Amino acid sequence: MRLNRYAGAILLAAGLQGAACAAPDPKAQAEIAHLLDYVATPGCQFNRNGSWHEGAEARAHLKKKYDYLLKRDLVTNAESFIERAATESSMSGKPYQVRCGGGKAVASGPYLTEELKRFRGRAGK
Repeated sequence: MRLNRYAGAILLAAGLQGAACAAPDPKAQAEIAHLLDYVATPGCQFNRNGSWHEGAEARAHLKKKYDYLLKRDLVTNAESFIERAATESSMSGKPYQVRCGGGKAVASGPYLTEELKRFRGRAGK
């Protein structure tokens, strides 16, 4: 009987720990909002599944993916947003790309990770 009580307490604690997964904290939410806005920079385009889209359209698409992931507690910080929503197509697995001002297309994951570093550097000053 005593063993069952301990096992039940452990299972309950493990279940509560899993349920405790929450939305990103305010700092992470601000970082993600910045990255969403950054994707919409005028003059930049976003490639997904072989088609180029203007920044505002790309922002709307990534925001939709972010909202979907939030409902499932799958985004905890800006890095998980980049990894799970902004790096590749969930449908095809093809990597997303970004190009600005007629420049060379680059992978969106490293592009957004670099911007996140810059943003954090400015926020820390």
